[in-house]
Amino acid sequence: MNVYIHDKKMDKTELILFLTATNHISREKAEIIADHFKPKSIARNQFLLTEGQLSDEYFFMRSGFLRAFAYDTDGNDVTTNFYAGNQVVFEVSSFFNRTISKENIQALTDCEGWYITYAQLNMLFHSLQEFREFGRSVLVKGFASLKVRMLSMITETAEERYAHLLQTNPKLFEHVPLKYIASYLGITDSSLSRIRKELTKKQ
Repeated sequence: MNVYIHDKKMDKTELILFLTATNHISREKAEIIADHFKPKSIARNQFLLTEGQLSDEYFFMRSGFLRAFAYDTDGNDVTTNFYAGNQVVFEVSSFFNRTISKENIQALTDCEGWYITYAQLNMLFHSLQEFREFGRSVLVKGFASLKVRMLSMITETAEERYAHLLQTNPKLFEHVPLKYIASYLGITDSSLSRIRKELTKKQ
């Protein structure tokens, strides 16, 4: 069950700064766009999206941690991504292709942010060229990140993948259970434990 708590008093400063960060959108246009976003809070363990649903919300997360995961053919829970504050969160294939999602997105901590629907996003894309450019830059960055992750699973050792994740996302290790991190890295819990012990010895 998805439980959302709405707080209309949430300050949109961080959303506006996120919109202007790519330099595609002026402060004035960013404020206009931000007016279309509605606040959303997701309690720990609740879902932003569940398998079998249509991803219909473009969610800018102000704070918190979310995990995306899917089940493999044996029913195992496999982590596909993590999201932290100051990121856009949605299941891109389901959202843009208007198909049912095979992914779940669950809150690992209490999360807060703002969202717009697919229909509202399209309306803004058609009416504001600046927002189209912003949206394109977000998608390009997301696809590039996905490509890097795919290649790392082929070209890097588990130790290298772990070290890179620790270097680039150290806060994940403060809020995310290690079993989820192991799944994301494509290794077992025991392998992750061994890697952590070996790296600790080298320090």
